[in-house]
Amino acid sequence: MIERRVLSSLDQLPEDCQDDVIWALGQLNERLRTQADILFELNDRLAVKGQGPISRSTFSRRSVRLKRRADRLAERDHIYAGIKDKITPDKMGDQDIVLGELLKALIDEMIDDAKTAEDVKELASAFRQTVSAQHVSASLKVKAEAAAEKKLEKAVSTASGELEKAGHKVDAAEVLELIRRAYRGES
Repeated sequence: MIERRVLSSLDQLPEDCQDDVIWALGQLNERLRTQADILFELNDRLAVKGQGPISRSTFSRRSVRLKRRADRLAERDHIYAGIKDKITPDKMGDQDIVLGELLKALIDEMIDDAKTAEDVKELASAFRQTVSAQHVSASLKVKAEAAAEKKLEKAVSTASGELEKAGHKVDAAEVLELIRRAYRGES
């Protein structure tokens, strides 16, 4: 069901008053003055331009929506700040999983606010695509690890062959095992 909304008096202001509305919203974002004080000054500015006053309820509804949006953005900033240092090329597969889980949580949250069946359908599609991307990322990680393993085995085999040609006895399997232990941090 589509929500039918009437434009608020803030939305109906002429173009020459929009700079005052933007000023008021900026003041709300700064959170240094009270909402009543900002509304009083906004109405003064509008009166100078010959426009009627904005009601307290209209201004309050807009400020609540603005606060919710600002809070969500701040929350996302904190989440990203917590994970940005962990995003490195060698951990991309793991990070794809973390980012995918974050996206799935956001989509789940948005489903609660969905207004129509079409909204829910689009969010479900986004969720499905996120899960699919996680699967692709995991598959690519497995393939990359297998390719690196083959490359390592080939390098050890080549190096062992060169050492044996030079007259040094080398056990390629033992060298490979030593490299694997060193890579895993084992002694």
